[in-house]
Amino acid sequence: MAQATGYPAILSIAYPDRPLSRLSTFFRPLLVIPILIVAALLTPLATAPPLLLLVFRRKYPRWWFDWNYELLKFQNRVLAYMSLMSDEYPSTDDDQYVHLELAYPNAANDLNRLLPLVKWLLAIPHYVVLAVLEVIALVVLFIAWLAILFTGRYPRALFDFMHSVMSYTLRVEVYTLVLMTDRYPPFSLSTT
Repeated sequence: MAQATGYPAILSIAYPDRPLSRLSTFFRPLLVIPILIVAALLTPLATAPPLLLLVFRRKYPRWWFDWNYELLKFQNRVLAYMSLMSDEYPSTDDDQYVHLELAYPNAANDLNRLLPLVKWLLAIPHYVVLAVLEVIALVVLFIAWLAILFTGRYPRALFDFMHSVMSYTLRVEVYTLVLMTDRYPPFSLSTT
């Protein structure tokens, strides 16, 4: 968990340097269901505890940061798998092809006690941008799905776009949901 050079959250996903499984790609919507259920059940645990701890105690315990860090890595492995970025089934504990760097916040100095109550409101412009990007990402994902079925390869430009959207989404989540930073996320598709 190294300190990020730009925004305090960096997501990197290894581009598959081998042909992807066409059969796994074809059935991906069905194959992802079990691990998606696991991710969906764990996600609500990411927001409420840090919110309460920050507002009432002005603390972000290291163990809770570690929990959210591991949860974000897991969620991004599932999302990358759903996005066809790998045909390796997402592990619940190994990093695999997704790597995440998050900076541990000093809650007393770096996090405002009351800002977590309004971050969701401040992030509305990001939600609008993300909604548009998600629609575009669905189109890109369908094109990538076809490309993998016919060629066995994920076109690099499409992979990079999906990676960028995931990175942008992560920055917004780190700001609004897991409350690890008060630094407003940039409107950028940069992956760093």
